[in-house]
Amino acid sequence: MKRSHDSRAVVTGAGSGIGQAFAVELAARGGSVVCSDIDERAAQGTADAITDQGGKALAARCDVSSIHDVHVLANEAWSWFGGPPSFVVNNAGVGAGGAVIGQTPLADWEWILGINLWGVIHGCHVFAPILREAGAGSIINVASAASFGAAPRMGPYNVSKAGALALSETLAAELAGSGVHVSVLCPTFVRTNILASGRISEQSTELGARLMRLTGMSAARVARITLDTHDRGGLYVMPQLDAKAVWRIKRLAPGPYTRALGLLERVGPMRDTTASSEGR
Repeated sequence: MKRSHDSRAVVTGAGSGIGQAFAVELAARGGSVVCSDIDERAAQGTADAITDQGGKALAARCDVSSIHDVHVLANEAWSWFGGPPSFVVNNAGVGAGGAVIGQTPLADWEWILGINLWGVIHGCHVFAPILREAGAGSIINVASAASFGAAPRMGPYNVSKAGALALSETLAAELAGSGVHVSVLCPTFVRTNILASGRISEQSTELGARLMRLTGMSAARVARITLDTHDRGGLYVMPQLDAKAVWRIKRLAPGPYTRALGLLERVGPMRDTTASSEGR
């Protein structure tokens, strides 16, 4: 089934990065797309880019950490489509890292969990019943290889993405046989602005930027791979080889894997415990 074609799609975090790539690719596949973002100007920019290419798009402001905003988004999308949405991408996310657990400010925990985890929870809570009632549809939740990689100094981010992964697996089981299919995206480095817009220490930002330049995949390619995998019925989407390798190693040898991470933490470039977290 070509679930990603001719859809009525809602994409959160569509103002840039992976969300923007999803919105553009879904429109290229014949879909009408509601491009939502907390930054309304960025959302409008994505919508304008789609309409300039002859596609159909609507910009909408939405703070996914607010259940009220997500309900408003669903109503706005339904009204614009003239019926229920058929495709939902819960993508909105932010980054945080650089400090160990106990030194990471609780405000950073609350901020990142509010967007990365509660944003996905809100999206599933609001849209899953709509799609179930329609008897067909698609949900893609954007997690990360961090959801199972559990690298040091990324506690809030790891936890938020692990929750999104578990939620996706649970939702896939609950929706089995309903006509609604669920996929969860778990990439490693993708060339986006998440390092610049997150609460990440300067040292970690520099390291992440180097790795992104060396190994990062384009957001457009990630979106295409994810949608193609979703069309084939895949639950897990790991577009890069390093994500697949970590997935397998973690399951085959969880103890040695964790000890190896501990060794890297003690001798690696992120061992400076004086690194501070910076707000947007």
